[in-house]
Amino acid sequence: MMKKIQDRLVNYLKRDKKGVRREVLSIMVDGRKYTTSEIYEILKAKGYDVNLRGVSAMLGLMNTRLGIVRTETGEKNRYYIKPEYIELVKSVLREFS
Repeated sequence: MMKKIQDRLVNYLKRDKKGVRREVLSIMVDGRKYTTSEIYEILKAKGYDVNLRGVSAMLGLMNTRLGIVRTETGEKNRYYIKPEYIELVKSVLREFS
């Protein structure tokens, strides 16, 4: 199962032309929970040309297609990398840096 997720993650990042996907994952590997707005603001501050809807779509895709992100629903949804995948994501990110 881990190998399958690793392969999906590698393929996902290979199509990351601007580095935004990689940046979102590197923000989230600290294990904290982030709202879409928080991630959007961090990306904007780092100079990425993104919009809120695009960030929201990216998080949704990471949740459904990759299976490594979980959503905590509430007044504002919070996204985080499932704890069991943090080390895997870190090692894949090292390959792409």
